[in-house]
Parts: sequence; C-alpha cells; structure tokens
Amino acid sequence: MNRADVLFNTLEQDGVVILPEFVTGTRLAGMQHAFSRALGRLRANSIDGYEKTERLRDMIEHPLVLDQGFLDLGLDPLVMDLVQRYVGPQFQLTECKGWRSRITAKDWHGWHGDAWYDQEVLHDCIPREVKVGLYLTDVDSGGLAYIKGSHQRLRPRLHSRQEGETPWPGERVDVQGPAGTIVVFDTSGVHRQAHPILRIRHALFYCYHDPSIPLQPEDVAYNRYAPLTLNAAFLGNLTAEHQRILGFGDTRHFVHGYQRDIAHPLAHSVFSAVLESGLWMEEHFEPLLRRVRALRSRLAPATTTIGGGSHRKPA
Repeated sequence: MNRADVLFNTLEQDGVVILPEFVTGTRLAGMQHAFSRALGRLRANSIDGYEKTERLRDMIEHPLVLDQGFLDLGLDPLVMDLVQRYVGPQFQLTECKGWRSRITAKDWHGWHGDAWYDQEVLHDCIPREVKVGLYLTDVDSGGLAYIKGSHQRLRPRLHSRQEGETPWPGERVDVQGPAGTIVVFDTSGVHRQAHPILRIRHALFYCYHDPSIPLQPEDVAYNRYAPLTLNAAFLGNLTAEHQRILGFGDTRHFVHGYQRDIAHPLAHSVFSAVLESGLWMEEHFEPLLRRVRALRSRLAPATTTIGGGSHRKPA
C-alpha cells in the first residue's frame, strides 16, 4: 500500500490526517516572509494588509497572491490525489484564507462542524468538504482540535457550550507541530481551535468541495465562495486540470457588481471623514508649505566650506 492509499484510508476512518513538516526549506521561508509582511498593518483605503472580523483573529483574505508557495501547496500532487479520492472528481479549490490567532486564555472558538451547504435542500446527506491547514509558525498550543470519527455523522453546525463539555464518543486529537505541518480534515467532523493560545499562530486553510452543491443562504449573501483572486505571476505552469481545480472560467458563484454590506457603519463613516479631511488639508496646505520652504531657502545665508568647516559669506 503506497503513501496516498494510507492517507486516504486514514482520512476515511478518522476524518483527519496530519503530515508534519510537509513544507520545508526556502519554500516555507518565502511563505512565512510574505505572510508576515501582509500582517504588518490593517488594510485601509489603498493600504494593503490584514482584515479584522474578530477581536482575537486577523484575516488575510487572499493569500494565494502573496507567494508562489501558497499556490503550489494548493495544487500539490499528493494533496490533490487525496482530495480527489475523498471529495470526488468535480472538486475545486473554493477558498483560501490566512489567519493570525492572538494570545488568549479565553474559550472563544467553540466546537463545530463547518456549515457551508444548503441543509434545507440537502437534508438526507452530508456533502464532503475537505480543508487543508498549513502552520506557518511552530504550534504547541491553540492548534486545531478534532474529534476522530465524528465526520459524516452530524449535520454541521455550531455546538453549544454544554455539548462541548460533554465527552465526545471519538478520540480527541490536538494538531501540533513545527512550521510547515499540514493537516487534512473533513470539515463535517467536530473541531475547533484549541485554547489557551500561548503564542501567536499563523495558519492558512484551503477549502475544497464540489461547487455544484448549493450553498447555504448566509454564504450566498456574503459571497463567500466567489471566484479565487490569483496572481498572474504564479500561473505560468498550470495544466488544464490545475485550471479546472482553480475554477478558471467557472462563473457559477460570480456575482456581477457585488458589494458587501458594511459591518461597522459608524467606524467606516469616521474613517472616511478623517481620510477626506486629510486629503483636503494636503490639497490646500501643501502649496503654501512649498512656498514657505522656497522662501526659506532663498533667505537662508549661503555658506562656503573652508578646510572642512562651514563659514558664512559676509553680506
């Protein structure tokens, strides 16, 4: 039995597979550098960076544009073989997001299965969806926690705190490991980010499912699985199958002129007003400042350098 067979059988049985140090060397270093750069500041107007959706996590919306390694991992042959066997031949990479989880002792990210498909339409089956998580930092706390064997059993949802405190029937596995570790898991299985988080965690999650499956209304409204944003510089060696996996030409989840609702309208209004004020001041005061600098340069006494020292010329 080859490695792919072993991994597939483990995924079928447990719902989760861990591959320590799957990404290494210069490939990992390049991904870590690009990811850290993107986390350097909050996105604002024309300033790229991370987005805030939760207090304890910062999100990088489009990591596939940052480094060749991110795209290459998303199309890795071993990973693609495993996903194709498990999800089916029509799978696509439907989402990739990066996260910085901040240090906290708070129990804020509860047990759940990922609810992504329309359960009113598909109420007799659980469509298969796989996520591939990549650690970009060493993780010895606050990693993915997964209940083995819980996949394909419960309709995916957020479980209550009381349910989370009840022992689950399967073994809990806490996914820890050095930077470069990946974990492949069925998202219908019961999982969460463990707590406490004792040091900052950088992680990516790639999502694969069949895009023909109807999405839950919340994700349709949020435009969550819109076509991927890619970087043309990284697309030079794609095969026809790679293009299919990335959704080239697939317009099923493209919404023309989509505009997301403003989550924090007051903060957005304040920021917009401050930016407008700054631009107005720049427009009106910059010419005056240029004239003041020009006048000062004309009035400043000329100097000559003699023997390494500066001396004013007599008037």
